[in-house]
Amino acid sequence: MIMEQRLTDEERLTLKTGAFGAVFLVSNADPGVLSVLRESAAASGAFAGSSGVVKEALTTGPLPKLPRDSPLEIESTVLPALGRAVRILAEKSPADVAAYRSVVLAAADRVARAHAGVAPEEAAMIERIRDALAESA
Repeated sequence: MIMEQRLTDEERLTLKTGAFGAVFLVSNADPGVLSVLRESAAASGAFAGSSGVVKEALTTGPLPKLPRDSPLEIESTVLPALGRAVRILAEKSPADVAAYRSVVLAAADRVARAHAGVAPEEAAMIERIRDALAESA
C-alpha cells in the first residue's frame, strides 16, 4: 500500500498555480468585466468542494503569482504547472491524482458556464487544460 506523504510548501504552490492558473486561462479566454465576480465564485466553490491533500493545497497558504504580461506567458507557466502537479501527486499521494484533475476541470467548467454559457474559446482552453492534466498520466 502506498502511503500519502505531506506536500512541501513549494509542491502545494505548484498545485495551486496549476489550478488557479487554469481558472485564469478560461476566464481570460472570453473576458468580460461583469463576469469576473461570478467566475471567481464558481471557481472558489469547486476548490472548496475538494477534499484531502487537494483541498489543503488549494485552500491554504498564499495565492500563486501568475504572469500577466501575455496570454502566451500565462499558458507557458500554467500548463506545465498542471503536469508537474499531477506528477507530484502521483508520487506523494496517488489516490489524489484523480481528485486534482477532477477539481481543476470542474472549476474551469464552472468558470466557463458562469456567464452566458461556454464560449468556443473557453471550450478550447478547457481542452488544453485537460491535455496538460493527462500528459503526466
